[in-house]
Amino acid sequence: MCVPVDSLRDVRLVGDGPVANVRVRCVSKQPRLDPHHGITHLGGEGWNWTRAQVVASIEAKTNTFYTMVGGTRANVGVVDGPNGKYVRTHADGK
Repeated sequence: MCVPVDSLRDVRLVGDGPVANVRVRCVSKQPRLDPHHGITHLGGEGWNWTRAQVVASIEAKTNTFYTMVGGTRANVGVVDGPNGKYVRTHADGK
């Protein structure tokens, strides 16, 4: 089950061609209620990808991802942590 991002644009995922700017509208997590750990999937209108797929897409520069909460945009980036790669939002382009 995907949890809406605003409770914790347009979607066109591409393989070839221009980079798509994809809005993340929900995440699936394990454990579900942990606010900081365990994102397993990210999704939006008509798509649901594993964290690994999103990380690979960002690193390959085939898509960019962002969230929009309360009118504020935050880009999704990849962090190489001690337990592997994960995604994190970067508000104001940071």
